Amino acid sequence: MAHILDEFISQPESEPVFYKRTLPDSCVSFSSREGKTIFEEALLSGHMECYFKLASQFRTQDEPAFCGLSTLVMVLNALEIDPGKVWKRPWRWYHESMLNCCVPIAVMEKEGITMDQFISMAENNCLETRLTYVDETASLEAFRMIIHNYTKQDESVITLSYSRSVLSQTGDGHFSPVGGYHPSRDLVLILDTARFKYPPYWVPVSLLFEAMQAKDNSTGKCYKFYLYDKKYVVLCLNDDS
Repeated sequence: MAHILDEFISQPESEPVFYKRTLPDSCVSFSSREGKTIFEEALLSGHMECYFKLASQFRTQDEPAFCGLSTLVMVLNALEIDPGKVWKRPWRWYHESMLNCCVPIAVMEKEGITMDQFISMAENNCLETRLTYVDETASLEAFRMIIHNYTKQDESVITLSYSRSVLSQTGDGHFSPVGGYHPSRDLVLILDTARFKYPPYWVPVSLLFEAMQAKDNSTGKCYKFYLYDKKYVVLCLNDDS
């Protein structure tokens, strides 16, 4: 078996391949000693209530461009939304392949989804939305207050989209759910669905807000801030990927 594996790995490829990326200094790995200490302190503060349902449904996205789809699937299952259709008989359950109401799956595998498509998929699955632009007039304090309030309960979930490059990560636009908050250190837990690339990590709220204020290079537009009513709250950007 080892020989077969070595032979497979040594096959020539037209493009380079990677095994994970190292988190930049701006982020603290969730599983590191410091990350565990932050988790323990945040748990005692009462700001990890949102974590457990999400952790129970934490996914690694099936395709490199599926961060939006996998984030949405993770949240829908965490909040126990019944899709009303069969995934694998006899079970009704959300999977990325079922969220094809806006764009064919084959297209999303290559291109990901836009923010408008992300919102449309959420609304088509019984969620309501409100929109605010995250531009130069947006308030860091208002953003921090939403993180503060919604990490203290588990009937709503915050998800966001942001520029990876602002966090000194590789790539750019990305979707992820928020898994918790440490108020005294002002750190937010990002449950990154691209776990083949980066593990879950803690990042300063101010830096994350800056990453949300970045402009989408493909459109030149400012990112957006979304609130989802009912059970689901979303802070997002209007980015592809």
